[in-house]
Amino acid sequence: MRSMFLQMVVEHMRNRRYAKRTIELYSSWIVSFIRFNDNAHPADLGDEEVEAFLSYLVAAKNVAPATQASALNALAFLYRDVLERPLSLTLDFVNSQRKAKLPVVLTEDEVVLLFSKIPAVHKLPISLLYGSGLRLMESVRLRVKDIDFDYNAIRIWDGKGGKNRVVTLATELKLALVRQVGLVENYLMADLDDPDFSGVYLPYRLRVKYKNASKSLEWQYLFPSSRLSVDPENQRLRRHHVDETSIQKAIRKAAKDCEIKKKVTPHTLRHSFATHLLQAGADIRTVQTQLGHSDVKTTQIYTHVLQQGAQGVVSPLSRILK
Repeated sequence: MRSMFLQMVVEHMRNRRYAKRTIELYSSWIVSFIRFNDNAHPADLGDEEVEAFLSYLVAAKNVAPATQASALNALAFLYRDVLERPLSLTLDFVNSQRKAKLPVVLTEDEVVLLFSKIPAVHKLPISLLYGSGLRLMESVRLRVKDIDFDYNAIRIWDGKGGKNRVVTLATELKLALVRQVGLVENYLMADLDDPDFSGVYLPYRLRVKYKNASKSLEWQYLFPSSRLSVDPENQRLRRHHVDETSIQKAIRKAAKDCEIKKKVTPHTLRHSFATHLLQAGADIRTVQTQLGHSDVKTTQIYTHVLQQGAQGVVSPLSRILK
């Protein structure tokens, strides 16, 4: 749906520095809401229609609480920031009752086994998922400048919720990262010889503030794509970061090859990072900071592994079978 209204909504989000993924997600929910209401313009709709849509997502689609909350956030943005008619704070709709799943966590032996099957081309970005607790998109969006070799740290900018944070860097990865920077530099030197090359994508107003940054080494993606592509936003030739789906496929195939029966995704490695840190004696507040959680309650879910089952209770069967 490419209406003038939706184009205006997208431009509004870009001006407010929303992440590309957020723009895509919010746009998708707004389109779904409009279609649910027989293509009526949102300005002619309001609280009642929003309530019906949110209830429909639960009754007909059985969506998870986070999915329903995502839809609500998109519509709240639409009415508050675009239409300037904020939704009621007392919306009455059916809340999703689906329970959040407990995280899948690998043992340390399973992590070792998994990495033995990861292709070399993907091993470094995947190592950062487990070694630094990064989300998938945080890993592939890293820039050269984000690696702090002196302090063994990685700086994450505009993570989930627009938050910045500093995370640990495993010293064992430093040599591989130095080599990766060298690879990026080789790509850049070749790209600069192409008269059509417009430099790497820069977020927000940085492209105006730092006019030459797009062609400087420090701003290039740490894990660049192997080929140049056209930026759909302005049709300029750029080198984007590696496609995140290639990382997902590599992890899924490695887990299958080493016959790990758990469902293993990029986020499984982040879950494992948090659990193994706690298992090694790290303070939960430290783990919270590393993960970028706003509420420590979110981090506490990882303590379930350390509790060895149901709150650490030893089964009576274990005692009689000793």
